[in-house]
Amino acid sequence: MRKYNINIPDEAIKKDIIDKIDNLNKPKGSLGRLESLALQICLVQQTLTPKLSAPSHLLFGADHGIEREGVSVSPRDITWQQMINFTKGGGGVNMFCRQHGFKLRITDVGVDYDLTSYQEILDRKIANGTADFLYEAAMTVEQYDRAMEIGAELVDQCHADGTNIICIGEMGIANTSPSSVWMSFFGNIPLVECVGAGAGLNAPGIRHKYEVLDKAIANYRNTVADADDTETIIRYFGGFEMVAAIGAMLHAAELHMLVLIDGFIMSACALAASRLYPAVKEYMIFGHQGDESGHKRMLELMSAQPLLNLGLRLGEGTGALCAYPIVESAVRMVN
Repeated sequence: MRKYNINIPDEAIKKDIIDKIDNLNKPKGSLGRLESLALQICLVQQTLTPKLSAPSHLLFGADHGIEREGVSVSPRDITWQQMINFTKGGGGVNMFCRQHGFKLRITDVGVDYDLTSYQEILDRKIANGTADFLYEAAMTVEQYDRAMEIGAELVDQCHADGTNIICIGEMGIANTSPSSVWMSFFGNIPLVECVGAGAGLNAPGIRHKYEVLDKAIANYRNTVADADDTETIIRYFGGFEMVAAIGAMLHAAELHMLVLIDGFIMSACALAASRLYPAVKEYMIFGHQGDESGHKRMLELMSAQPLLNLGLRLGEGTGALCAYPIVESAVRMVN
């Protein structure tokens, strides 16, 4: 894995930022979260006059071997069908990107379908989905490194376009399963408290999902020597789209870009990223707390306060995109 140079933003100008916010034409503290958000943005950008430029949305798509175990109400075919739908502007993510002026970059890092005929989809396919982590590691070390590099590569493209704030989304049927496993490992939380309905499982479906994941963790602990190593946990259970998102988050922080975090899946990626490099959290703005079981608790593990709680559970980055106008309001306020 490449090494990232991620530092906590220099706080030398913190007092000046607070003085500016406190001396705006308003009662001190009267704009609440907008004030703390403005402080965070100013610190990341190291300026008293922050700006948001060329906002970009990265959407990574991939399939999961664990889907073969019936842990999702939706089949993996939905992944490629939705990826094609995104190219036609028909997804929720398309609507919100248009509304808020985000450039959407759709990237195939491991969809189990040939999408090369769609020019709107960047082809970075690592494999046709991960392996089934019930029996073996989801990806090899080489595949893991490649997924991280793809995330960083996409951030470099955005940065070259002048982007200083990115949003990240995912498309991958069954990706609540690795997210639940990561939450259990990184939060030291019993798995049963981390497993939810995903895209709409009923009670027996949730029970089956839990049993599959519980067995997968038992198999992992019985066969992997360094079972508590963060990178090993990420690689063994993660999806290509999730690891690419982690690579994007880390490199964006390295470049002092703001990172908008979406719902359960992307919060799991943020949690994993923060276990690798704790300072990355300073660059993250948590947009939304979703309906998936355990998301609130996952956010609490990072001491994260989401800007919205709209009951969304679509994924794709939609909750974070909905929060963007609040971020924009914080910047307008301080300016």
